[in-house]
Amino acid sequence: MLLLAAASLVAFVLLLYMVSPLISPKPLALPGAHVVVTGGSSGIGKCIAIECYKQGAFITLVARNEDKLLQAKKEIEKHSINDKQVVLCISVDVSQDYSQVENVIKQAQEKLGPVDMLVNCAGMSLSGKFEDLEVSTFERLMSINYLGSVYPSRAVIATMKERRMGRVVFVSSQAGQLGLFGYTAYSSSKFALRGLAEALQMEVKPYNVYVTVAYPPDTDTPGFAKENQTKPLETRLISETTSVCKPEQVAKQIVKDAVVVTMGLFRTIALFYLGSFDSIVRRCMMQKAKLETVDKTA
Repeated sequence: MLLLAAASLVAFVLLLYMVSPLISPKPLALPGAHVVVTGGSSGIGKCIAIECYKQGAFITLVARNEDKLLQAKKEIEKHSINDKQVVLCISVDVSQDYSQVENVIKQAQEKLGPVDMLVNCAGMSLSGKFEDLEVSTFERLMSINYLGSVYPSRAVIATMKERRMGRVVFVSSQAGQLGLFGYTAYSSSKFALRGLAEALQMEVKPYNVYVTVAYPPDTDTPGFAKENQTKPLETRLISETTSVCKPEQVAKQIVKDAVVVTMGLFRTIALFYLGSFDSIVRRCMMQKAKLETVDKTA
């Protein structure tokens, strides 16, 4: 009996996995698309910008350090595929003042058109034992890693819904799926992105806007090198059991997942539940539309 139940469950999961491509959105065409990358002056963010630029996208790079932004711009421009492509640089701290973030997104859209894809890559990691970390560290990481993704997403989502198209990408971490020793501040800030992304996806899916979350492993970036300087012994030993990836490889996979909106196995299982939840959202939208029509004719 247990064997039959297990076989039925496996068959059900495989069926969902095969059906998921049929209900996935059309891939986003990057040639001519406007892609905004926060944290785009170095590391994974810069590599994502390069990958999108290679495919014909227009890029807006957002980061705090203006000198690093200009250097990244020169590197990205080497990969152009036509003379119409543009790399726009905007220096701002995406985690501090929403009105500033909203203003720079408006500036970018005025110059390069509506944002087709936003990649929230701004972030940082500080590690240490829970009782050794200053309370300000928890506040700082939540501000940069969480609010630093909330603010840009909030600034683009209304236009995406109006246009009935768009992609929002949250770059989390494997530490955003599994809490690890030394990462009480970092993991919690990255876990928060998953909750935000899943709730936001349910709101925007009826408007053909899709949200993805990337969970990259340890990646050879300047931020990772800086993080290694503060890791407790236990955290370093855990890290040594895993391989360190190249940022170019990670960026290529993130762009692929965002463009195609691929679904992992556990996400596929969740389709069973998400389908019923989505139908509730659609019914609410239809009821609101009917009420608006009645109000207009009254």
